[in-house]
Amino acid sequence: MKKIIDLAKTKKSFVRHFTPKLVEVFRKKYTLKEYMRDCLAGLTVAVVSVPLAMALAIASGVTPAQGLYTAIVAGFLIALFSGSRYQIGGPTGAFVVVIFGIISQYGYTALLTTMILSGIILIVAGLLRFGTYIKYIPYPVVIGFTAGIGITLISTQIKDLLGLRIDSLPAAVLPKWGTYFSHLNTINIYAVLIAVLAFGIIIVCKKFFPKSPAYLISIIGATLPVVIFQLPVNTIGSQFGALPHFLPKPNFDVLDFSLIFTLLPSALTVAFLAGVESLLSAKVVDGMSGDNHNSNMELVAEGVANIGAAFFMGIPATGAIARTATNFKANAYSPVSGIMHAVFILLFMLAFASVAQYVPLACLAVVLIIIGWNMLGLDKMYNLLRAQAGDRNTLLATFLLTVFVDLNTAISVGFIMATIIFMHRMSREIEIETEDKMSEEIFGGESLPEALTEQGVIALRVSGPLFFGGVNEISKFFNQLRSKPKILILRMGQVPMVDASGANLLVEFIKKLEQNDTKVILCNVKKQPRRILHNTFLREHLDWHRISTASNYQNAVKMAKRCLHQLAKGATA
Repeated sequence: MKKIIDLAKTKKSFVRHFTPKLVEVFRKKYTLKEYMRDCLAGLTVAVVSVPLAMALAIASGVTPAQGLYTAIVAGFLIALFSGSRYQIGGPTGAFVVVIFGIISQYGYTALLTTMILSGIILIVAGLLRFGTYIKYIPYPVVIGFTAGIGITLISTQIKDLLGLRIDSLPAAVLPKWGTYFSHLNTINIYAVLIAVLAFGIIIVCKKFFPKSPAYLISIIGATLPVVIFQLPVNTIGSQFGALPHFLPKPNFDVLDFSLIFTLLPSALTVAFLAGVESLLSAKVVDGMSGDNHNSNMELVAEGVANIGAAFFMGIPATGAIARTATNFKANAYSPVSGIMHAVFILLFMLAFASVAQYVPLACLAVVLIIIGWNMLGLDKMYNLLRAQAGDRNTLLATFLLTVFVDLNTAISVGFIMATIIFMHRMSREIEIETEDKMSEEIFGGESLPEALTEQGVIALRVSGPLFFGGVNEISKFFNQLRSKPKILILRMGQVPMVDASGANLLVEFIKKLEQNDTKVILCNVKKQPRRILHNTFLREHLDWHRISTASNYQNAVKMAKRCLHQLAKGATA
């Protein structure tokens, strides 16, 4: 019977953690009115997504059509399986550096393999409920690599922004800028004017018409003079040819088994970025809407979406913060808005693919530079640079490594630095102090008689988490105790947690005390430390019940008095 109950609980827990928001919405009443709300919101976001999808695809080293494929397929799948009610998925600026690096080094087929691997990693991470832990990624690391990606993204757009004639660009940031400066004599003045016009339109729209699709309006406004006056600038058509009118036929044979181990680090990076950005997006919109997202189901949705996008020749995708916020502000009701967003982009391909070939690359470069600038988050960086030295150093290390080395190294080093700094800070929170006299406030003004301490009673108060980071300091303090007390009261009411290292240290300390016939009384031990200490005693073949435990300090003092009385009686006998 117990097994049946446990199985039912397990099934209920699984359903709770892995039910898409779309299912939750359809379980309730979903009417035509809500559907119309979702359609209007989906159309609004699609208008924003179309230029971003094409621009991000070009920056990543693929065709604009592949950006649209991603927005359609990944956007549809993310909305279908998402753990967030308002999530909008598609290509984002966070992936540009990684995608460009993989394609440059291994080719586009390797990117598809990377996407499938990252999708599998995300699905497994979701099923193992790792979504709960991604929120613990250190803030300076997130800000550092995001800002680094922003700088790198801006650095990739100068060629199209100025219309420079450059055959090939170096991958590294500094050599890239050196190439730009050496080719300034090839500036295309028409491309510069188009870029200025596009930038001006975006500024005007955001200032005077904040609810308008600024990016789309700027692209239309910048394309018109190119078409009317036949300006000699690079366009989507001249660079990539005409856009297709429909999705490609899915190709399920895209996994290159020979590159799996080679691409695994890149797949982990893509999975990490997809997981972090999608959960950040879900968290942001939760704050706006009051809804609660399911982080584990969200990871599964991102994994399914990236695998699906690989089959349709797309690029990596995740939940996009700006587009998701736009979706909510457009009065979306459910994930159906995300599905309709994908449908409207598909309709755009059907109706306007032939027109998109006239879009100048200079105006797309402006859109990407603005995205990169927003990713910099200068206000957040400024606040962190004024914070504690550890946070400041972690931010700078992550940022500089992202820009000048690579994203994998930056995330690894930043995370390790943040972890070490956190452990150092926590170790400084550990305090151990002796109490030769009990506080008068405990017994309403009655102090512990000096005779009690003279008979060999010592009280130690331990505060803070006892973990491996602070073991050396604790051990040093214990070793400095010269006296060999008859009774030791160890107050642990302010110890929230104990890890294996801390538990082993306490056990070794208690063993030494027992060798000197010292009675140990543990006072006010919390649930987690009690469990860890109990298990450690079992492993060390010690009897937990030989250690006296008291629920509070007063009871510990009474125990100490009784022990002294019994010792005195034994000595007299």
